[in-house]
Amino acid sequence: MPRCRFFCGAVVLLGMLNFAPVARGEFSLRDTPGDHLDVMLDGKVVARYMYAHDNSSKERRDETYKPYLHVFDADGKTPITKGPGGLFPHHRGIFIGWRQIEFNGRKYDRWHMIGGEIVHRKFANQHADANEATFTSMTDWNDEHGKPFLIEERKTVVRRAPQPARILIDFVSTLSAPRGEVVLGGDPEHAGIHYRPANELDTSKTLYYFPAEKPQPHKDVDYPWVGETYTLNGKQYSVVQMSHPTDPKNTKWSAYRDYGRFGAYPQATIPAGGSVTFSYRFLIADGAMPPAQMIEEVYDDFAGTKTEVPHVTQMQAEKSAPPKPAPRK
Repeated sequence: MPRCRFFCGAVVLLGMLNFAPVARGEFSLRDTPGDHLDVMLDGKVVARYMYAHDNSSKERRDETYKPYLHVFDADGKTPITKGPGGLFPHHRGIFIGWRQIEFNGRKYDRWHMIGGEIVHRKFANQHADANEATFTSMTDWNDEHGKPFLIEERKTVVRRAPQPARILIDFVSTLSAPRGEVVLGGDPEHAGIHYRPANELDTSKTLYYFPAEKPQPHKDVDYPWVGETYTLNGKQYSVVQMSHPTDPKNTKWSAYRDYGRFGAYPQATIPAGGSVTFSYRFLIADGAMPPAQMIEEVYDDFAGTKTEVPHVTQMQAEKSAPPKPAPRK
């Protein structure tokens, strides 16, 4: 796989950039009951939490079988992330799931969403002010009988990002096991917390960035962050997904597909009556990948650490094989 060094002069370049804060509009939340919740900044949609659930037909069930977060372009008009349909229809925006979940002697697929849904039940919290917008969605991860074997508290926080990036999105999911032990498993391609760009991206121009001199993406574990740049309708967008130090260790990352789906694959066993929390931050930029020093500063703020600026390697995405037939439902 071809590779090259990324911003070798990052510190020099950083000094040349204008890191003044962006114009300070107000965050607000706008709910369309039963369908979606918009996060708005200065009157423009920044992100949209899609939480509808409708089993009235197979088509509507497939469109609404799990909540996810869309990220919008700078104009607030169009998502730069994927919704239903397209290549791998279960990939959607910023989303969470595991292909192989063990509970009560059975295995459940809450990645492809076979035989059950993840259902938004209510919002436990909504707040917006000049600095951020935050909301908490309570969801049920249901079995084939519509009964939850996991209860999720999914908190989303949206803030401005330092220039040249645009926004920060914190994704914090706490999964509780009220009915018995639950084991979260699968593989890096089909489990975890992931980001999926819009389906119309140019697959020949997808790039990935790793905070390592000689990364082996299929083997390495516990990256603090991974970045991606993709091209959509002739425009570049960059996103960095950051893992909090409290996330499970030995986490692999899937970050090499040309269609742009990438993310972390943490594994966990949740004891009966217990819980586990996953914390990730997404840095969104319009254009090329921000400098390494800026990324590291945002990561340190998120993680509560103080680390040196790493060597960052850029790698061309792998060409994806044709998709396999969709699993039976």
